[in-house]
Amino acid sequence: MNMISPPIKNLQLTVLTVNLHKGFSAGNRRFMLPELREMLRQVHADIVFLQEVVGEHSLHSARQQMWPSVPQYEYLADSTWSEFAYGRNAVYPEGHHGNALLSKFPIVENRNVDVSLSRTEKRGLLYCRLLVPGSETNIHTICVHLGLRERHRSRQLALMCELIQSLPPDAPLIVAGDFNDWRLKANRYLEQNAGLHEVFTKVLGGPVATFPARWPFLRLDRIYVRNTVLHQPTVLGTRPWSHLSDHLPLAAELMLEPMPISMSMTGMLL
Repeated sequence: MNMISPPIKNLQLTVLTVNLHKGFSAGNRRFMLPELREMLRQVHADIVFLQEVVGEHSLHSARQQMWPSVPQYEYLADSTWSEFAYGRNAVYPEGHHGNALLSKFPIVENRNVDVSLSRTEKRGLLYCRLLVPGSETNIHTICVHLGLRERHRSRQLALMCELIQSLPPDAPLIVAGDFNDWRLKANRYLEQNAGLHEVFTKVLGGPVATFPARWPFLRLDRIYVRNTVLHQPTVLGTRPWSHLSDHLPLAAELMLEPMPISMSMTGMLL
């Protein structure tokens, strides 16, 4: 007989999103992945959304002395995040890259939804369902990297909403990544069609600038949530963050209220 886990109440978690720029600083001047891994650990995020993460690259692995022997998402996860998922989007002769999710919670389901609308710009939505240990609560996540063309983004947002409509409407949902939405059209669309709220907009009245990292003026990166309580969004904009990629990372503290685990009449776990 297993012991019954106590109900989990007011679960607080930290989420972070960053476009890795394939592990290089702006302009591809330096390979920054080792430094980035150390900084990510210091945030103590429970869930990390990554874009432009390399799964394999034969040329970089031969030229860069510090290039890891495993995919970048596995290298970053290391011993800090026990679970990870990868959605391969762009494939080329040297290798491939895409989106990834690192999680301290078990990933019980994941799939990559292809939303590419051209041969030259491959995009995907990495969906993951996480299980909060000791409860029946699922956290649904979507890691996003949308296209550069506005008409592509509009269609990709519609495809994202179709995916969201297939999810339980009362479950916690976190959607984060690089939206390339420099014309600021995603907020209203996602609020009206998916019930999503952007965390910085709730606090500051609008998304924050994240690109280019050293002198940011474009508001491209976002964290959207549904069925969560927002505590504190943060732009990681000081050094060394501003020199690790061409995008600044965003972080937010969220509060969940998971349901207790199901029990039979004899008290055994189902």
